[in-house]
Amino acid sequence: MFLVSACLLGLETRYDLKTKSDPKILKLAKGQRLVPICPEQLGGLPTPRPPAQIIGGNGLDVLMGRASVVDEEGRDVTREFIRGAQQVLRIARLLNIEKAYLKAKSPSCGYRMVLGVTAALLVSSGISVVEID
Repeated sequence: MFLVSACLLGLETRYDLKTKSDPKILKLAKGQRLVPICPEQLGGLPTPRPPAQIIGGNGLDVLMGRASVVDEEGRDVTREFIRGAQQVLRIARLLNIEKAYLKAKSPSCGYRMVLGVTAALLVSSGISVVEID
């Protein structure tokens, strides 16, 4: 069983309601049990919502209180991003999940180009993250 960013399954959870379904993930979904997650929604943010970015560091810095997440309207949404990441980690622990497929370039789920808040929390908790563009 794996966690997967809900938008990669074609669910309208992205900030702009666009779907980003990924053929590899859809194929994986046919043979595995996947748990769709959207950290922003789990953190209490609406959909659609203004896009956000990490200011002053990366997701790990946000978790350590050294950076923040701000949406394009200037609203600080750090608390919601952290709460969402914590909820995702709670799901992973409840279900003994050890791997997550997350959406690239996201302030929550990004891993390589942008280390998102959720990805940082999962990796620091020993959960493997695979980034999907």
